[in-house]
Amino acid sequence: MFTGIIETLGKVIEIEEKNGNLDLSIKSSISNELKIGQSIAHNGICLTVVAFSDLFHKVTAVEESLMKSTLGSLNIDDVVNLERSLKSNSRLDGHFVQGHVDQIAECKSVVKKDGSWVFSFAYDPIKKNMTVEKGSISVDGVSLTVINSKKNSFSVSIIPHTFENTTFKSILKGARVNLEFDIIGKYISKLSQI
Repeated sequence: MFTGIIETLGKVIEIEEKNGNLDLSIKSSISNELKIGQSIAHNGICLTVVAFSDLFHKVTAVEESLMKSTLGSLNIDDVVNLERSLKSNSRLDGHFVQGHVDQIAECKSVVKKDGSWVFSFAYDPIKKNMTVEKGSISVDGVSLTVINSKKNSFSVSIIPHTFENTTFKSILKGARVNLEFDIIGKYISKLSQI
């Protein structure tokens, strides 16, 4: 379980394909603090640390994660958002994020405002995921508040701190991002179908 509050950025330094899986080596300021078996979110995807050193850590992405996320399109030197799992005695500053990506969205526009940016995203409505006005969404692992909620699109406002300290500074029109819809909304949606 995560909060969607990004702890640091990491850089992809090695990618290795093995039996349909993808091993990713990530250089970061927290790699030396990790442990084998620990869960860490990479652009919103919960992955298990399988090796680490003072300079980098390695995680393995399986087919399910590769099919539902942008992990398979990462390249050497790409930057990813990193967040370690929530401690049970910590404040919940974002919202409950599981690290289980629901689908990919495309950035439709980035509008610079006075002191902020508005990013708009569109996603395939066939999966029946949804947003609600002022509800929570995780975009590449970042906990955000939805504005302009529609059937297959939404926008988010990004403050300068989030812009500078996450991958949002590199998201341009046409970029693909990972979405995890709010878990409470997903349960309500499921119950309403029964």
